[in-house]
Amino acid sequence: MGAGVKRLPRRRLTADQYVDGILAGDRIVLARAITLVESDLPTDADVASEVIERCLPHTGCARRVGITGVPGAGKSTFIEALGIHIADERGERLAVLTIDPSSPVSGGSILGDKTRMEQLANHERAFVRPSASRGHLGGVARRTREAMLLCEAAGYPNVFVETVGVGQSETTVRSMVDFFLLLMLPGAGDELQGMKRGILEMTDLIAINKADGENRGRAARARHEYENALHLFPAAADGWNPRVVTCSALTREGVREIWDAVLEHRALMESNGWFERHRSEQALEWMKEALLFGLEQEIRRDPAVRRRLDAVQQDVLHGRVSPFRAARELLTLFRPPTSS
Repeated sequence: MGAGVKRLPRRRLTADQYVDGILAGDRIVLARAITLVESDLPTDADVASEVIERCLPHTGCARRVGITGVPGAGKSTFIEALGIHIADERGERLAVLTIDPSSPVSGGSILGDKTRMEQLANHERAFVRPSASRGHLGGVARRTREAMLLCEAAGYPNVFVETVGVGQSETTVRSMVDFFLLLMLPGAGDELQGMKRGILEMTDLIAINKADGENRGRAARARHEYENALHLFPAAADGWNPRVVTCSALTREGVREIWDAVLEHRALMESNGWFERHRSEQALEWMKEALLFGLEQEIRRDPAVRRRLDAVQQDVLHGRVSPFRAARELLTLFRPPTSS
């Protein structure tokens, strides 16, 4: 596009166009639909809700895999290697939702969306979508659940969620996936000492990445240490025994076996009834999250709250009022709409 030529705004799609495009597997429409559900604009909320509701009957069968790991573990390289295995060797489609840390100034993504997983992002059987966490806790974006469902409705039988992995609680992503994979580095040592018990209890599989070359011995020792750590926990109620494996995203060694473990886990969960139970619990968690988000939006839109919000925030900022007293005042002002 030449200099001085103005870019025309994209025409807004109707709910019908969004739904039809998603169900047809149109990746451009799918990307726009995810942008829609991530939008904070009140004008987008109703359309987004309708699109999600109409797509829901076409969801529920995909394998949902959450992937997190320590900084430097090579999550992006690993996900690309695993994704290429699924797309090329198994001939299946997959969607990858990558959650990037956000700039505290602009709210935008720090890592960007063009520098990672380039081969997978350009694969005809893959859809890679980065989203900024925008300060949302749990290592995910606020609308990750909705984005997952839209990907499922678009015909992707495998959906990955790559979390921020910066030390935040991973409980949120665990509550929205079927299989939770923790990526670690060779040479456990201090990492194992500092590892939170909670994340190990949530993990279905620990993969020691970069187990190649001179790292093979260190990776084997790390695997042994993590296996010993997992033995300290009681057996899981769903019957799955978490395991530890070594792999190399660079050489693709061990990647096939990791996906085999994902499939084995799914088969076990379906055979013993835990798959439906987990999905029901996920739906309940989604309802709670949607309820809290909806209440927050309603409070912010309330006329009385909006009139006082700026002044109350200034009072808190300058120490004239405690945060708790300020919150109580705003909640007292809030008057939910009543039916006539």
